[in-house]
Amino acid sequence: MKKSSIFGLIVIAIAIAVIISVYSNTSTYGTFGDAMKTTSELHIVGHLNKSKELFYDATKDVNYFSFYMKDNKGEERKVVLTAPKPEDFERSEQLVLTGTMVGNEFHASKILMKCPSKYTQDKLEVTEVKAKQASI
Repeated sequence: MKKSSIFGLIVIAIAIAVIISVYSNTSTYGTFGDAMKTTSELHIVGHLNKSKELFYDATKDVNYFSFYMKDNKGEERKVVLTAPKPEDFERSEQLVLTGTMVGNEFHASKILMKCPSKYTQDKLEVTEVKAKQASI
C-alpha cells in the first residue's frame, strides 16, 4: 500500500473514534419517569415547587441542596444538588437539571435556571420634575 492510503485510513479511523466518543457523551431530555427506567444521565425540564421546603444548611454541608421539582408531565420528585445553592434560585421560572435517579430522588450534577430578571428589563419609576426659573 502507498503511504497516502495508509494515512487516509488512519485519518478515517480517528474520525470514527471522535464521532463515537462525542455521541456517547451526549445525554437526552426526558422526565422523571424516563430517569427511573435508565441509569444514564438525562436532562429534565421542569418547575420548582415553591410550596415545598428548600433545604440548604451551609453550616452542616455547603455542598448539599435539596428541593422539589415538577417535570413537564407533572410528576414531582425530590432533587438533590451536590453543590451550593444557586443565587436567586427561588426566582427561577424554569429549571433544567442534568443527572440520574438514585432511588426515588433525582441527583443533579448540573442545573440551569431561567430567571425572569435576566429576560426582562427592570421597570423604573420615572417622575418628571420641572426646575423653577431663577430670578436675577
